Order: sequence, then structure tokens, then C-alpha cells
Amino acid sequence: MIIKDKKKYRRFRIKQRIRKIVNGTVERPRFTVFRSNKQIYVQLIDDQEGKTLLSASSTVAGIADKKVNKKEQAKLVGSLIAEKAKEAGIESVVFDRNGYLYHGRVKSLAEAAREGGLKF
Repeated sequence: MIIKDKKKYRRFRIKQRIRKIVNGTVERPRFTVFRSNKQIYVQLIDDQEGKTLLSASSTVAGIADKKVNKKEQAKLVGSLIAEKAKEAGIESVVFDRNGYLYHGRVKSLAEAAREGGLKF
């Protein structure tokens, strides 16, 4: 794959390295994070079936209405996905940071999900 932008290429390589190891199942789905400049998105994915089990994002009405900074927004999304996962009977997941550094919004999201009861 040819990617001309150095930052995108670096993230792509890191992402490939992570995905070689991290796989999700029905019992322990992959908790993947996507972060854009304005929003943050989370999915719980079963890689064996190739299906998304649950998802949450900062565009949901309850979170988008609040006037908070992006780190606080990520915390709200983390607690929302943990709540949804508990309702679905999912207790442990495999964390996939998707090539992003475990820092800032990604870290806030992960810590909020852990506080909400998800184990990873």
C-alpha cells in the first residue's frame, strides 16, 4: 500500500503491527477507537464473524449537547460504551488503540471504560 503522507504511513504501520496480535471474539471483542479532529468513536468488534457488536460516539445526542472539552467528551463516550457492554453481557475486551498513542483522549476514553466496569 502506497501512502505519501508520513504521519498517515506511520500510523498505518503501527496499526498493522497491533492488528497482527489483537483479535476479537464474541466472548472478548476488540475495543477499537477512532479519533477525528472533532469527534471520537468506539466499536466492539467480533473479528471471527466480522461484525460490530456495539458502538458509541461523541455524536450521540446526550453527549453532543454538552459543552465540554474533547477529553471530557472522550470520558463520556467511554462510560457510555461500558454501560452498553454491561447490558449486552460483555465484561472483558481486547483494547485496540488503532495506531494512536495511549495519551490524551484515547487514554481518557480507556480509563472511563475501565471505571465503567470493562476489563482490559
